[in-house]
Amino acid sequence: MTKEILFEIKALYRDDFRVTGYRFGAGEKTACIVGNIRGNEVQQLYACSQVIRRLKELEAEGKIKEGKEILVIPSLNPSSMNIKKRFFPTDNTDINRMFPGYDLGETTQRIAAKAFEIMKEYTYGMQFASFYMPGAFIPHVRMMKTGFENVELAKQFGFPYIVLRNPRPYDTTTLNYNWQIWETQAFSIYTTNTEKADKESAAQAVKGILNFLSKQGIIEYSGHDGYISRVVDDRELVSVRTKKAGFFEALVEVNEEVKKGQLLANIIDTYEGELRDSLYAPCDGTILFLHDEPMTYEDTAVIKLIPAGAGR
Repeated sequence: MTKEILFEIKALYRDDFRVTGYRFGAGEKTACIVGNIRGNEVQQLYACSQVIRRLKELEAEGKIKEGKEILVIPSLNPSSMNIKKRFFPTDNTDINRMFPGYDLGETTQRIAAKAFEIMKEYTYGMQFASFYMPGAFIPHVRMMKTGFENVELAKQFGFPYIVLRNPRPYDTTTLNYNWQIWETQAFSIYTTNTEKADKESAAQAVKGILNFLSKQGIIEYSGHDGYISRVVDDRELVSVRTKKAGFFEALVEVNEEVKKGQLLANIIDTYEGELRDSLYAPCDGTILFLHDEPMTYEDTAVIKLIPAGAGR
């Protein structure tokens, strides 16, 4: 393993901005794995740290295949991680909306440009991603339908679900989209949480990545192959939305199978403590996403269901 500063940007205040990388093996640039891009992505950083720990062990055992290189970047936004701020601290912009970057632009554009110049050289790209809304997920792989996506490759992680989505205009500046456009096979990996470390789902994600690397002939690894993945288009997902704001009281869990008409959650008045709204399952299905903050706004998608029979 080689630990190095991949690039740095001089800062006007406090310390300079540095991005650290860990290289395993040498030769063909096979896989690049990225942890957090946003400053509240604790789980993403934690999961990436566990990938580094396992790759160090495998390398010590001589199980990185000769002529193969893996690059792991735990954090593309250490400045935000240091102060627990989701976006870049000086201008509140999102690095994951700046790709492929611009080396003469604003700070986050320059960070994206320097990072992408390194990352685009790899055959496979894996990013520990987070959702724009607070909540917990079934661990799964997401891919954008750019015309370059490869569902059969995604199945080799062994996650329960693969979610495909049509890119929206703002998605064209994300890492996953640009990786695909520059002909890297890109996968966004979602585990359960964002702002707290979940060891169980992180371990599942690490096993999935090691399975994938093994099946591509990059490492030697003998582990459980995982699930036969079910492929779901995000347009098939059913959202359950709130009618009122208040305290959110979930009565189900992620990955739970529910029946049409089942009570899923209650919304409690924040001042008077009385029931304001009850949320029911609109169909039979499985809970893919569940809001995990103590409060919620009105007209918010707090639950996403995979309907029974959806996907392939």
